[in-house]
Amino acid sequence: MPAFTRLCHLLLLCLSVSLAAAPAPERTPSATERQQGDGPYKRLILRGVTYISGEGAPPVGPVDMVIEKDRITDIVTVGNPGVPVLTENRPQAQPGDKEMDLTGMYVLPGFIDMHGHIGGSANGIPADYVFKLWLAHGITTVREPGSFNGLAWTLRHAKASEQNLIVAPRIVPYVGFGQGLGKPIFSAEQARDWVKDVKKAGAAGIKFFGAPPAIIAAALDEAKKQQLGTMMHHAQLNVMSTNVLDSARMGLTSMEHWYGLPEALFTGQTIQNYPLNYNYQNEQDRFSAAGELWKQAAEPGSEKWNAVRDELIQLNLTINPTLTIYEASRDAEAQRNAPWHQDYTLPTLTNFFKPNRYAHGSYWFDWGTEQEVAWRENYRLWFRFLNDFKNHGGRITAGSDAGYIYKIYGFAYIQELELLREAGFHPLEVIQAATRNGAEALGMEQDIGSLLPGKKADLVVVAENPLANFKVLFGTGHYRLNANNEPERSKGVRYTVKDGIVYDAQQLLAEVRQMVRHAKAQTSKP
Repeated sequence: MPAFTRLCHLLLLCLSVSLAAAPAPERTPSATERQQGDGPYKRLILRGVTYISGEGAPPVGPVDMVIEKDRITDIVTVGNPGVPVLTENRPQAQPGDKEMDLTGMYVLPGFIDMHGHIGGSANGIPADYVFKLWLAHGITTVREPGSFNGLAWTLRHAKASEQNLIVAPRIVPYVGFGQGLGKPIFSAEQARDWVKDVKKAGAAGIKFFGAPPAIIAAALDEAKKQQLGTMMHHAQLNVMSTNVLDSARMGLTSMEHWYGLPEALFTGQTIQNYPLNYNYQNEQDRFSAAGELWKQAAEPGSEKWNAVRDELIQLNLTINPTLTIYEASRDAEAQRNAPWHQDYTLPTLTNFFKPNRYAHGSYWFDWGTEQEVAWRENYRLWFRFLNDFKNHGGRITAGSDAGYIYKIYGFAYIQELELLREAGFHPLEVIQAATRNGAEALGMEQDIGSLLPGKKADLVVVAENPLANFKVLFGTGHYRLNANNEPERSKGVRYTVKDGIVYDAQQLLAEVRQMVRHAKAQTSKP
């Protein structure tokens, strides 16, 4: 054998051995060690802010907020707007204290994203990209539904976040029902055993998509015994036998999206009016028909409407609507060309969002005026129920489900706040949905969800009044005309504080922009 040929064989052998020994690449690359964020401090004083408590109270300011390590210890009123601060009222700085002059800025509780996938279904989205975008938009807690990267992966990141070893929000790990078994659950006994196993493994809750009623009932009952939270996407494949009212009666604590709710409101039918050529695996069929669903439900204010609304409230069901994730259904071009895609959307996600019969949520095969008009009416009725539910004492939370349908982490969450406002919520009610309500739904209201002495120092700092304009929270800022008659963008969130650690939101955004530039450069190489 010639020397060159022997060398080639040797190189190929070495390569095959090294590849066999190398670990398989992660579907979502793990977060790196924390390099950003200052604190927690022995004592941190935020000077001159106006704060929005999250408890439904109007803004109050100027105040000085005192934080010791990871807890708020005092909120002191230091005067009135438009006049000099009363210095004698201010908490006195002590040696070693950290002071931040935030005069005129607004402070809110850290936002809670009740439906945040780390990476979604697109492969190769780095966890750092997701986490930094969340934190840069003020999101300090995320309920991870499904743990699609594997429960062990999610738990590892949840623990690292708890210890502040990575730059990430607090992660509340839920796991998809039956995940890890490799086969369907066929009996109530199997369901109970699986629930016990995931509790032992460390999951905080379970996400359901649907199953035979007896199996769901057993799993929900066992979850309650094990003190696990539950959430459910009532998929069309199972909704006829288990709609939202059925599952709430079984003990479900949170419904996702809106599937299953119109079905609970049917009066003249029992099954959705599917087109006769409908195929669930054709996603344009699926989402087109979904846009016709709310108008098949009972009329707003009717006896059926009111009865379902009142029983769901009585059962203490939380509705987490994720309005934002379907927004492109009513205006695809607006979401496809959103201003943040240029600098903040990874090319992997750009490709994933394109029309594709294999990619979930990329259902733009022939999406036109008729589909969008139907979805606008769908939203009108959906908004009506959510606002009515809230006005009668029901709990609504905020979630994004980003990583699908043109929605980018962080940005999608702020869009969710805008959509709740469009649904008729007062801006203070929107903030309450984004903060206190989420904390209550997670059973974490003693620690997070509002700005009160004794609670964790999870905060959002923004230079402008978000109640007057939620757009000031976007990472791309608010587009406006300045005093020199020139268009400009504001800066969005300035600081996010999680567990008393102060993150510069603008620095996090700059790092994400660099990630995107690098990914685009790599993609453009031959």
